[in-house]
Amino acid sequence: MSALCERSPSLKSFIKLNVVGDQTIDFSDPKAVPSSNQALLAYFYSVDLWQIPEGYLCPPIPGRADYIHHLADLLSLAHNGKIPRGKQIRVLDVGCGANCIYPIIGTQSYGWQFVGSDVDLISVNCAKNIVQSNAPLKNKIKFVHQHNAKAIFKNVIRPDQFFDLTMCNPPFYESMKHAQSSNQRKQSNLLKSQTKRRGPSYPGTLSQEKNRNFGGQNAELWCDGGELQFLTLMAEESALFKKQVAWFSSLISNKDNIKKIQKKLKQVGAQDIVVTNMAQGNKTSRFIAWNFQPK
Repeated sequence: MSALCERSPSLKSFIKLNVVGDQTIDFSDPKAVPSSNQALLAYFYSVDLWQIPEGYLCPPIPGRADYIHHLADLLSLAHNGKIPRGKQIRVLDVGCGANCIYPIIGTQSYGWQFVGSDVDLISVNCAKNIVQSNAPLKNKIKFVHQHNAKAIFKNVIRPDQFFDLTMCNPPFYESMKHAQSSNQRKQSNLLKSQTKRRGPSYPGTLSQEKNRNFGGQNAELWCDGGELQFLTLMAEESALFKKQVAWFSSLISNKDNIKKIQKKLKQVGAQDIVVTNMAQGNKTSRFIAWNFQPK
């Protein structure tokens, strides 16, 4: 913890002691996640200047790194079990967001080249600024503004391009109301967890909606039909670019959507479909990956 605070002194104000006297980060404070991310990015990925607009999605880094590393393992299957590194590996991050987390981790961990796409122009410009402000990222990440909110790969993948991977953290919710309701449950669970660790005298309060700790704009959190509709469209469009992408992939938040998406992928001709579970602490997440080549 001390090493992180040295790289990002602002993190010190969010360090608390738990009931057994160990240092921990107080994530009930909505400003703790950005501060933690700044420290982790500086310490592990040599990214010293990282800032996103207020209210935009600020995902915890460890879970995002898990996705990247599992995809690296997936690529190794076609490289004699060895993870391919270097700029010859090209990755498309669908919905890169203002935070640019996946391209940062991928370029710094494996030397891959990234293209990030997003429907939100502010996100695109912010991500560009992060890259231009950090020398280790320059000339490794490019961005495309997706003008059509109802398209995913169309208008992004050019006819002359090939990608080894596509990845995505899709909008989970069907509406902003649904997103707000979910956030209230998360805040309540977080408060209960904090109280359990610090004792009944812990004076915790639920954060107000405007200060929710995960942030996120409309396009980042929800879309018509929610995650299932988004992934259904992704599956349909992936068939149109099957010769230009080795592996398509996306996170799946709702495990009940897995079988539905697997069925859709088979309908559009996917040949190899892989579902991978990931675990960070008490949280379990998963992603689905597919291609159109015979096994």
